[in-house]
Amino acid sequence: MNKKWEVCQYDEEKVKQVAKENHLSELLSNILVNRGIDTKEKIDLFLNPTRNDFHNPFLMPDMGKAVDRILQAIQKQEKVIIYGDYDADGITSITVLKNFLEERGLQVGQYIPNRLEEGYGLNKAAVKQIHEEQYRLMITVDCGISGLEEIAYAMELGMEVIVTDHHEPGEQIPTCLAVVDAKRKDNEYPFNQLAGVGVVFKLIQAISMKLHLDAKTYLKYLDIVCIGTISDIVPLIDENRVIAKLGLQLVQMTKNIGLKVLLQSIGYKTIDSTAISFGVAPRINACGRLGKAQEALNLFLTKNLVEAQEIAKRLNEDNVERQTTEKKIFEQAKQQVEENQEEPCIVLGQEGWHHGVIGIVSSKITDMYFKPSILICFEGEEGKGSGRSIPGFDLHEALMKCSTYIDKFGGHSMAIGIALQKKNFEKFKKELEEYAQNCHIHDIIPVIQIDEEISLSKIDIKTVKELRLLEPYGEANKIPVFLIKNLKIQAIRSLSEGKHLKLKLAQDNYIMDGIGFNMGEFATQYQIGDKIDVVGSLEINSFNGNEQIQINLQDLRKSV
Repeated sequence: MNKKWEVCQYDEEKVKQVAKENHLSELLSNILVNRGIDTKEKIDLFLNPTRNDFHNPFLMPDMGKAVDRILQAIQKQEKVIIYGDYDADGITSITVLKNFLEERGLQVGQYIPNRLEEGYGLNKAAVKQIHEEQYRLMITVDCGISGLEEIAYAMELGMEVIVTDHHEPGEQIPTCLAVVDAKRKDNEYPFNQLAGVGVVFKLIQAISMKLHLDAKTYLKYLDIVCIGTISDIVPLIDENRVIAKLGLQLVQMTKNIGLKVLLQSIGYKTIDSTAISFGVAPRINACGRLGKAQEALNLFLTKNLVEAQEIAKRLNEDNVERQTTEKKIFEQAKQQVEENQEEPCIVLGQEGWHHGVIGIVSSKITDMYFKPSILICFEGEEGKGSGRSIPGFDLHEALMKCSTYIDKFGGHSMAIGIALQKKNFEKFKKELEEYAQNCHIHDIIPVIQIDEEISLSKIDIKTVKELRLLEPYGEANKIPVFLIKNLKIQAIRSLSEGKHLKLKLAQDNYIMDGIGFNMGEFATQYQIGDKIDVVGSLEINSFNGNEQIQINLQDLRKSV
């Protein structure tokens, strides 16, 4: 598939000035300037955030009301329950708030809806059960902003509700005691991209400030807050970067027994944002996808080492089960796609697919074919599904225009959830395909954003290591991508039965290795002596005590 390469333009004088003033390489300075981090103050905050860089939590809507009501509950020893979500953000949110409140002497319950039976968010049956268990104050975490009916029902039953959330509100916000969400229209908080657990962190920070407690009282939870923040793929800038950067330092020495055991089991040499995103988060999320979210919560709450080890073992087994199920569905979906490659978008449905994992499969299908995809699993006459999109095609808007045969849907431009009747599937499929065709979706070309064009003579081990100052990487702070032109292939081969690509590349008298994951097909398209241009990220490959620069390839093409 042809991809468009776009190299960022930069102000050479500005870059040199930033490099000189901050004692940084021009390579790192260029990346910072390109990302709008171009003053000494911004650079210090980005590279070296501290605990003093958190915003005032009382600037959040209704924060004061929420704090006062919770302090009243602590004083009167009321019966309080936390209602959360079943993903890593929700699980960590419950963990942090429950542990913090119980340290203040308040015993709290928790409720997590079963993804397979109840779906996302609040539901009336759960609210009724909570009321029957005689809870009188319910605090939502990572959900609630869209639960207008359910919260109204809770209020009718005589319960009070505090909502803490980070999702977009609709035209109305719930009528209840407090709605703490920085995405409210009347928000004055300077950063509105926190994860759900980030909002919980601001809540415990506010309570600590009100009680004049030492900052360590809330800062010690940054390890768990960091896990939820990175797992939820929120932009790792501003306050999220402070959480992630400081939190990862705490993760290295975490006192949470469950987290420590889980980290030991995932097999990553370095505990960084990659280890969290690809090691920890999938294991926590696998529980929710399989309807076992309570297991992940129990892991973080337990104080017993043996219990933690047993739960971590089950989490790893659940993750393997999730991977096996996902792989099976992926192969079946891929086979269906290969039979209809000309369609402008991919809409597939099948009986027996697990609707807890089809969102991941949809994401992989979209990445592979660079087309929007919707996968639906049928149970009898009912169909539930998930969809993922490509940059330039708003999938949520598409469903709004093609809603004739849909029962309900939700989400945003890049990811949606959907429900429809099996009898309407083919009609919906045709309607969406026609819409995509009329949007000229075939004209959308994948773009690789490149930070800078470089030559091998301008990079060394020290410069590449300096790039690590940009970590942790994540949404809105991607790993830097570089273009290197006119490289001569000195060696080329495929690895793992043709799946991956290994190269040795030369430019003048400089040599560098290249690795291309899932790019094995290029081994048959190029040969020794060919001149190529490559794009990818720079990394240090350590082997037997030797360190070499390696480029992790994203794309390559013949040099002009």
